[in-house]
Amino acid sequence: MSKKLYEIIAKIMRVPLSEINDDSGPKTIPNWTSFNGYVLLHELVNHYKIQFTIDEAMDVETISDIKRHLKNHGVNFDD
Repeated sequence: MSKKLYEIIAKIMRVPLSEINDDSGPKTIPNWTSFNGYVLLHELVNHYKIQFTIDEAMDVETISDIKRHLKNHGVNFDD
């Protein structure tokens, strides 16, 4: 479900949950640094029990991209 994904992102990027949507990403969230991106990747791997390829990790411009890659790994979003 997207809400949990948004909560994880909001926590790591230190922004209010209300500021997170599918169009959010490194260009719209100032705290989305390369380090925080790595922390986010690590948290998603642990939470969803999946592994991202290097190409997937590098192919993230928005949260929609993250959701697409998670769906490709079998994660279901019901929204």
